[in-house]
Amino acid sequence: MVARTVTQYHRAGLAGLHIEDQVQTKRCGHLTGKQIVDRDEFVTRIRAAVTARDSIPGGSDLVIIARTDAEQVTDMDEAITRLKLAGDAGADVCFLEAVRSADDLQRTVKALAPKPVLFNAVTGGVSPSVTVKEAEAAGVKIIIFPLISAISMVHAIRSALKSLKETGTDVPSARGMGPKQFFEVMGLKEAIEIDAKVGATTFSTL
Repeated sequence: MVARTVTQYHRAGLAGLHIEDQVQTKRCGHLTGKQIVDRDEFVTRIRAAVTARDSIPGGSDLVIIARTDAEQVTDMDEAITRLKLAGDAGADVCFLEAVRSADDLQRTVKALAPKPVLFNAVTGGVSPSVTVKEAEAAGVKIIIFPLISAISMVHAIRSALKSLKETGTDVPSARGMGPKQFFEVMGLKEAIEIDAKVGATTFSTL
């Protein structure tokens, strides 16, 4: 399954992917009650991903990111050991999920050097709030903000519906965006260009 996923991700043009050590029925890394597989299975997953990537005809620069949730399930020593083994198995980047403190983050970076380390910034989660500059100063090479768009969307929708309830209209929340402008955000102009190039008339009038 891991090798097949890597191959399909490469074909789709993705830049990289995480391979982790939770059981298949996993949960968010910032929730409790997680379960992880043993070291050997984790390393086998990483090895399968690297082997599949390196076997792609013509080569591939897909980045294999090894993620462990072992810090919450066991302890920091086990988490770092797993990431070291993953790095030895060929992972390009190491990711300790739900690191609990800035000190633990710096410890991770130092223990795994020169292997690049990824930090997962989740406001309100287990990890401390870290800015891009602070992560860079700690030696982190990649920082991700996985909920930035999803949480912003929740707040925006709540605000729009509250406005609708209070005013009885969607004019304030639309902020001048009508159907055509919305469809342009979704790729309407590109669809029109393709339509014209092939001599179709689907979008001749809008």
